Amino acid sequence: QVQLVESGGGLAQAGGSLRLSCAASGRTFSSYAMGWFRQAPGKEREFVAGLNWSGGITDYAASVKGRFTISRDNAKKTVNLQMNSLRPEDTAVYYCAGRPYTRLATTTPDYAYWGQGTQVTVSS
Repeated sequence: QVQLVESGGGLAQAGGSLRLSCAASGRTFSSYAMGWFRQAPGKEREFVAGLNWSGGITDYAASVKGRFTISRDNAKKTVNLQMNSLRPEDTAVYYCAGRPYTRLATTTPDYAYWGQGTQVTVSS
C-alpha cells in the first residue's frame, strides 16, 4: 500500500510557474505507475499527466502538453509536476495518484491510491 502527500501548490500569475511534489510511503512505490489529476469547482476530476514505473514513458492531457512536465525519483519516492506558462484555466485542486501496476493509465478508476490534493490558483 502507498500513502501520498502533495505539496507545492499556491498562487501564481498567468505565465508563471509552480512545481508540485508528491511524497510516497511504502516499499512498492518503484513498481507503481503514477499520475497527476486535477479538479476545478463544478467539474469532474481530469487526467493531467502520468508516467510508468520507471518514468521512461509519460503521457499528458492535450491542454497541458508542452507546458507541464512529470517526473519521478524512485530512490526518493517522489513524483513531481513542473508547471510552466500557467493559465487561469489551470486553477484547480491537483491530486497525486498511484496504481499498483507498472503501466501508466489516464482515467481515475485505474488509480487505487490518492493524495488529499493541493490547491493551485492562477490569476490573470
